Amino acid sequence: MADIVVLIPARMASTRLPGKPLVDIAGEPMIVRVMRRAQDAHIGPVVVATDSEAIAACVEKAGGMAVMTRADHVSGSDRIYEALATVDAQRRADIVVNLQGDLPTLAPCDLARAIEPLRDAAVDIGTLAAEITRPDERGNPNVVKVVGTPMAATRLRALYFTRATAPWGPGPLFHHIGIYAYRRETLARFVGLPPSPLEQREKLEQLRALEAGMRIDVSVVDTVPLGVDTPEDLERARELLAAS
Repeated sequence: MADIVVLIPARMASTRLPGKPLVDIAGEPMIVRVMRRAQDAHIGPVVVATDSEAIAACVEKAGGMAVMTRADHVSGSDRIYEALATVDAQRRADIVVNLQGDLPTLAPCDLARAIEPLRDAAVDIGTLAAEITRPDERGNPNVVKVVGTPMAATRLRALYFTRATAPWGPGPLFHHIGIYAYRRETLARFVGLPPSPLEQREKLEQLRALEAGMRIDVSVVDTVPLGVDTPEDLERARELLAAS
């Protein structure tokens, strides 16, 4: 595979969990836990992209690398694109992984799985999903579903992403996991596009890529990492990681 860099966008603003990146989870700030999970995947250098000096200082104290970005980015994709120009000015990295900073239970091996679809030159973006096993998630609009056509036993070609219960009829539904592996030129094209109609309707940024004709393939993994968005999620993450 080509050279890879993992970028973790992180900002302090969060309406449901203020100061989220720096909350303590079993003795470490969450952003540090996510960084270490990414480092344990051993796929390339890991850098936190942030507009917060407190987050940058926390990461550097833990032995990691952070880069400061503008505060006015509307998405993590925009933030990592700015950071990429700083951390890889010589353009060595051909693949850029966008890892959310609120996934402290992510399995490092799953991060590597997000890159696998890019072994196919026809694929622009790789991402992850897991089969939905809890009935309450099937109709939950906060659980994003990927509708895809099977390419192999653990691979889908994404046709659509939606908050609705889809596809209709018997068969599995897949919970999309918001980790993206971009080809460098794909990321540059993506952030240069305006928000698309379906993206604005579903509030799902990845639909912009599909509407622009980009190909997204999905590696199917066994479990969905816990995303920490609320105080209840935080307590659950603390329980899981204290027990591990």
